[in-house]
Amino acid sequence: MAKPLGFEKPLGMRDILPESLAKQRRLERALRACIEPWGYEEISTPSLEYYDTVGVASATLTDRMFRLLDKQGHTVVLRPDMTTPIARVVSSLYKDVPFPIRLYYQANVFRAQEKEAGRNAEFYQTGIELIGDASEDADAEAIALAVFCLRAAGVETFRIAIGHVDFADGLLEEEIADEEVREQFRKYLYERDFVGYRHLLSSLEIGSDGKQRLEMLLRLRGGKSKIAEARKLTDNGKARRAVETVASLWDALEAYGVTEDLLLDFNLVSNLNYYTGVVFEGYAADLGTPLLGGGRYDHLLAQFGRPAPATGFAIKMDRLMQVTPEIVNREKANVLLCYTANQRRAALAEAQLLRKDGLVVVTRLVKGQAEVEAGRRDARFARVICMLDE
Repeated sequence: MAKPLGFEKPLGMRDILPESLAKQRRLERALRACIEPWGYEEISTPSLEYYDTVGVASATLTDRMFRLLDKQGHTVVLRPDMTTPIARVVSSLYKDVPFPIRLYYQANVFRAQEKEAGRNAEFYQTGIELIGDASEDADAEAIALAVFCLRAAGVETFRIAIGHVDFADGLLEEEIADEEVREQFRKYLYERDFVGYRHLLSSLEIGSDGKQRLEMLLRLRGGKSKIAEARKLTDNGKARRAVETVASLWDALEAYGVTEDLLLDFNLVSNLNYYTGVVFEGYAADLGTPLLGGGRYDHLLAQFGRPAPATGFAIKMDRLMQVTPEIVNREKANVLLCYTANQRRAALAEAQLLRKDGLVVVTRLVKGQAEVEAGRRDARFARVICMLDE
């Protein structure tokens, strides 16, 4: 095996330099200030979890997990998401806490990438979980809070698309008997490959009415009027129940006053198999991939022995940083305080006084005027104070 170069990092890992990290921390503070007034409490879980518990229950594919062996021979994983560890906590350490439970997190998660993927293997998320409430109002709370979070972060133009996993599934089940064919349609919908979808549809030997219904599915993206259009395509089965759920959800979202930032997308599907109802994704202008994703997952907690409905979302911080304004470069308040050895005591005392006044003060022992002049040329400092020998 070739020896790694001295400056290489493992595939998918990256350094976050001070300038970028300062922006990330600013965004985290803004999101925290937005989330906590809604009654959510912050939680932290271990970076390492047992594969047989969190790893098996996670919606992340096993081949995308970082798996290791601990000294006792147990297989552990670097957490691939935060939802599953939180489900573990709610079912164990929080087993006596009554529902609903509101938790939020700001943490890193790990997912292995293929060499050619060019994506991060470690990335940061801010997310919430509302556990123990099966109502449409719980879904509305999650979506409305997502809207307020993106506003608080300074995202200028965005939309959150809302769908329901049972709508497309219900229509497909009504018209197509072959599960493999239905799965191919789902794949096209997830990948937004409408050309492939229509080509497959044209090749099916089903009635013209059925083809028209499945073609209309692609047009169910827009505002409130799409609810009435979706109703026309459904009878009384799974798809119709999904429409009525979305209609009730929209009423609740209108009460929050956030619908101008929302759209309905009845052909929205997810690649995560634990979603059981409403799903949603957030998009920003000039960003080709979702910066936020969430939805209802009512079956996950049963795997830990405490069945409960749940909903939530996660914001991808690296993508959020791409679509939010840079930190304004105000006039730098950093001070460089240069001192000689004889002035050390007085200089360090002065530095403390300046720091109490809110200034950032860097101290530097100097031996001559050349070092002072170098400090004056350093663009990181707005002011240089000298305490030198007479």
